[in-house]
Amino acid sequence: MNRRELTFGAAAAAMAAPAMAQNAAPLAPPPTISDSPYYAAFDAQIARLPATEQADVRAFYELNNWRPVWNADRVRRLNEAANRAERHGLSKADYFDFVGLAADPDSADLRTTAAALRYARVLAFGAVRPETVEELWEMQKNVVDVPLGLNDALVQGRLVEWFEGLAPTDIGYNNLSAGYVRYRRMINQGGWPAFPVRAGTLEPGSSDNRIPALIARLVAEGDLTAEAGSRLTAEGLVYSPELQQAVQGFQARHGLAADGRIGPSTQASLGASAEDRARQIALNLERRRWLKRDLNPERIEVNTAAAIMVYWKDGRPVHSNRVVVGAPATQTPSLEKPFASVVANPPWYVPAGIARREILPRGPAYLASQNMYISNGTVIQRAGPNAALGYVKFELRDSYAIFLHDTPSKAAFNLSVRQRSHGCVRVQNAVEFARLLLSPDPALLDQFDAAQASRRTTRIQTGREISVRLLYWTAFVDGQGRVAFREDVYRRDRALAEALGIAVTLPEVVADGRVDANDVGP
Repeated sequence: MNRRELTFGAAAAAMAAPAMAQNAAPLAPPPTISDSPYYAAFDAQIARLPATEQADVRAFYELNNWRPVWNADRVRRLNEAANRAERHGLSKADYFDFVGLAADPDSADLRTTAAALRYARVLAFGAVRPETVEELWEMQKNVVDVPLGLNDALVQGRLVEWFEGLAPTDIGYNNLSAGYVRYRRMINQGGWPAFPVRAGTLEPGSSDNRIPALIARLVAEGDLTAEAGSRLTAEGLVYSPELQQAVQGFQARHGLAADGRIGPSTQASLGASAEDRARQIALNLERRRWLKRDLNPERIEVNTAAAIMVYWKDGRPVHSNRVVVGAPATQTPSLEKPFASVVANPPWYVPAGIARREILPRGPAYLASQNMYISNGTVIQRAGPNAALGYVKFELRDSYAIFLHDTPSKAAFNLSVRQRSHGCVRVQNAVEFARLLLSPDPALLDQFDAAQASRRTTRIQTGREISVRLLYWTAFVDGQGRVAFREDVYRRDRALAEALGIAVTLPEVVADGRVDANDVGP
């Protein structure tokens, strides 16, 4: 047994002293509060806890008849659960100091309970309330009775399993969690060398003294094998075709134009440190803990940071599209709403703000050229091939005028920075996607196809509940099992990191300079 284990063993014994008579069996029927010899001391200790923690601790001890609960075995199991904090992007030291907790045997039991409940709440709900760091966040949250769950876990001897079950258990969270552990391991091994950012573009075929750092950078994250890295390093300072291929993989993983040209955007991503990337993963694990655990097996998920949409059916991802989402000034919010209907050939009722700022100042001739008219003070664009909503709109119920739709502006789907809309989500190949959603019911599909052929505006009910989730993931695991990163285009990582007290420096979005002055769609 090493020194650390000896120290922990002594601490566990000291903490357990008041409760050695306790075991995992259910306690006797509760006496009145005044009958417990521990009530007065526990009540006074609870009053000294942060106000946000007092209700949970009080509820827990009411379940336990105001008696101590932590014996040596239970403390050891709690320590085992705490040792798994890293896989959640958390630090054990932020929640547990077992030696410090045991310093005062008279308060050790209650302070251990408070620490356990504090950690449990972070796993179950996240450390930060999402509404405090996002302007509009309306998702379904996780629901769990933490005091009751801790009590049951102690009684059943399943403390470690209970803690691990509080965090999300879906494949997205688990894969990202494994990615975090891998990046922490890289950091412990020295991370990767800094890639110097310079003006200009490193072109394929050129020579540059940063090539060794580039190779080491790509090997560290697995974009290049160690064997290939050694061979390319021996070849000197040439930006070879094989190295270009690895850079293209890196670019694709970061949502950049995968052309092998190492310009400002790619250099900024290469310049990120391993520590910053690990912290970015931790921020996204926190976001996932905010959400409810039981998901609709059929759903549409839009990652607004990556501008990618994924359609899930029977609990599996079966289709993905690129999308265009809100610009930084008109962000697509975090929402979860049911998908209600498909509208073929939809007119566009222009929001008053867009009409006032971008349409009405251009005068009657512009309205006429865009097939627009004014009715009761509202600017309306008729359905048609050049209409801003394209040939189909996907309506969400009660969605703050946020919806998914087609667009005549197809070129934007080929851009790497696709945060360009007024907040709605433009879907690539939207008509084909609508047909996919309606295909389970041939009658509905025929109705949609007939509407497309006639170009008549037609609303078609889906006949089933499909949830749409608008999410913001700047770190996630891609289809090849690699951690993919995106720039913090909405600066939500920055706000969350500040709320959590995490120092992180992430690459800034490098604008590609392409602006369509005639793009006024939602």
